[in-house]
Amino acid sequence: MDKRPSLRHAMDYLHTWAGVLFSVLLFLVFFMGTLSVFDREIDRWMMPASRLVTPGAVSFDRSALPHLQQLASDARTWSVEYPNARDPLMTLGWFGEQGIERRLVDVERDRLLADPGTKGGSGFFYPFHTSFHLPWMDIGTWLLALVALAMLVLLVSGVIIHKRIFADFFTFRPRKAMQRATLDLHNASSILLLPFHFVITLSGLIIFLFVYLDLGVSVVYATDGGNIFKEGIRHYSRPPAREPGQLASIDAMVAQSRAIWGSGEVRRIIVRNPQDKHATVEVQRLPLDQVVNDNVSVVFDGPTGEVLARQRLSPGFQVQRFFSGLHMLSFAHWGLRWMYFVMGLISCVMIGTGLLLWVEKRRARQEKTGRISYRVVNAVAVAGTMGVLVATLSMLVANKLLPAGMGARAACEQWVFFGAWGATMLHASTRALSRCAPADLRTAWRELAWLSAALAVLAVILNGLLTGDHLPRALASGSLAVAGTDLVLLASALVAVCAARRLAARPVSAASGAIAAVLA
Repeated sequence: MDKRPSLRHAMDYLHTWAGVLFSVLLFLVFFMGTLSVFDREIDRWMMPASRLVTPGAVSFDRSALPHLQQLASDARTWSVEYPNARDPLMTLGWFGEQGIERRLVDVERDRLLADPGTKGGSGFFYPFHTSFHLPWMDIGTWLLALVALAMLVLLVSGVIIHKRIFADFFTFRPRKAMQRATLDLHNASSILLLPFHFVITLSGLIIFLFVYLDLGVSVVYATDGGNIFKEGIRHYSRPPAREPGQLASIDAMVAQSRAIWGSGEVRRIIVRNPQDKHATVEVQRLPLDQVVNDNVSVVFDGPTGEVLARQRLSPGFQVQRFFSGLHMLSFAHWGLRWMYFVMGLISCVMIGTGLLLWVEKRRARQEKTGRISYRVVNAVAVAGTMGVLVATLSMLVANKLLPAGMGARAACEQWVFFGAWGATMLHASTRALSRCAPADLRTAWRELAWLSAALAVLAVILNGLLTGDHLPRALASGSLAVAGTDLVLLASALVAVCAARRLAARPVSAASGAIAAVLA
């Protein structure tokens, strides 16, 4: 008789253990990705000096050129990000002695802003989402690929192990037994967003395709791997003449680029060899009206303003940039942006419920045998979910409390995040691994829920007191980025309070109690 396990049984085993092993990393990716949907708005909240009105007209010659000539006269490349509806600041960039250096410009007053002293959402949460802040040898990017592959395995195995996938889509029984309600929530959130999960995971892999194919590129192109980008982006370049030269009006080049495009605004201007006779000026278009995150640009001769080339991606690169635009939501659509945000939160619920199901299914059996693996996983679940939320809120509070002029302020903010995260792991481990009653598992969830609620409210209060942009004033003045961040913080505090109250009211296990807290 054939005793080999069935396909469903094998897939159930694979689904269970792949989920347990990669759950925390998956939660990190989805949570940080959800925050990154509104990273520019979080920047406005964390950088009070950047809360400016989007300028109507922008002049490179007046607002950028004098500062670049003063700060980076010897740099070989200048890069200038233009303001847009989500980011009212002009960003100057160049390669300096300490690597890439950046300064922010208030275009309306043509003045440099002081160092904001924070990485903000775009400098901390977004890189966390894409590389876990592990840039050395692209380790973080490769780790992200491993996590994405694990997510695809979970999606396929999850579909196979569901006998009644369509029935589960419509099945949600919050008043049933807690384990049943938890399973229903996990199933519903998984099936509801199955297309989103597949597309967002696959597109995340495609974005970094050329990092993962680096070995193949080096084989095909030998020592000059950069040729693939010259072919794909069709990049125009020419060597410097080693003779001094002076730039013509870049504002005139911008006007000519807009006439060539027919529509669209400027995303970025790149000036190569700015002090040379062979300087080039590349004007890139902001692709707000299309999904493809295209690299449409016009290249000018710097001293004369003559058009040298019109650049556009090759068809192959356009496919890669289509998935990039779909994943990163680079086009202008606020409805879809909010949908991405909500779907990201639901994805976090899906990952958390999967972890909690593992704990709940093994709790009673392992208590009888004296094993503690379910307690270890519970501690990891607490720190990997609620702990990440507490760490994020702690960083936002630190953003308001740290002195404005202190040295390494941005680094201190990040250490607050990782320090708070580590403290939640210690707290959860202490609760979970104690020799006391199993109810202590529930205590860690409840205490961190109360703490997250307090931190969220404190962040909103400190923002109002220390910047003057309290919620009523932000709403009245049209500062929707600041007001929206405050409202999301208050909503998260309300959910956390409801969760903590439910956890305190019912003598249930940690896994069941945590889910029950968000069901009622």
